[in-house]
Amino acid sequence: MRLQLALIQMDISFGNPEANRQKVIQKIGEAASHKADIIVLPELWNTGYDLSRLDEIADPDGTETKTLLQDLSKKHQVHIVAGSVAKKTASGFYNTLYAFDKQGIQAGEYSKAHLFGLMEEDRYLQAGSRPGLFTLGDLPCAGVICYDIRFPEWTRTAALSGAELLFVPAEWPQARLDHWRQLLLTRAIENQWFVIACNRAGSDPNNVFAGHSLVSDPWGKIIAEAGSEETILYAEIDPEQVAEVRSRIPIFSDRRPELYTKE
Repeated sequence: MRLQLALIQMDISFGNPEANRQKVIQKIGEAASHKADIIVLPELWNTGYDLSRLDEIADPDGTETKTLLQDLSKKHQVHIVAGSVAKKTASGFYNTLYAFDKQGIQAGEYSKAHLFGLMEEDRYLQAGSRPGLFTLGDLPCAGVICYDIRFPEWTRTAALSGAELLFVPAEWPQARLDHWRQLLLTRAIENQWFVIACNRAGSDPNNVFAGHSLVSDPWGKIIAEAGSEETILYAEIDPEQVAEVRSRIPIFSDRRPELYTKE
């Protein structure tokens, strides 16, 4: 069973949720018309990094975002891994990923666990603490967000829980593009799964973003990669490749976890 992916590498209107929602509606419609099975969005697509105004612009409990994505996934009969949005709760603000299956049923929710101080996330956001595991159809998936990929223990935790596809929405800056590419391919090789990473394009008042959304197979081979411009990146994958790769090099059964924890 081969799957068609569409990664929406969009520029994000700084601090303008309504403009961003309208763009997402249009881009998801375009991707669905190309017969995508799974559509992926970038990080914080509703607000961008306008973190100082989150009290005004973040989505209360993610309600508006969830309603929109439920409607779009059901309308287009497509799975949506909806990047992440700024969510407002009684306990603070979170950078939260949502996933919806093609029936419009919420499949997953994950809040970014590792906050990136260089972009002031630790000043304005609360950190999540639960793994981002979910299932789309019969595919075991996981989601992490941007800076999370620098923590191999976190992604390995998801792989050990059975995930075979890792989704990575991001707003990764141009200055560290080499890190983005190398970390994604390393995470693919060491966990023998597909890595599906959707970065944003464009810039905000403080950053220029790298784009280069990327899909890697379980060998760390790049299936598709975008440039820096706003685009939709299409790719085709065969999820059955995960089992084949894991059977050839049995890293999970060869692990010695008793050696890995520092006392």
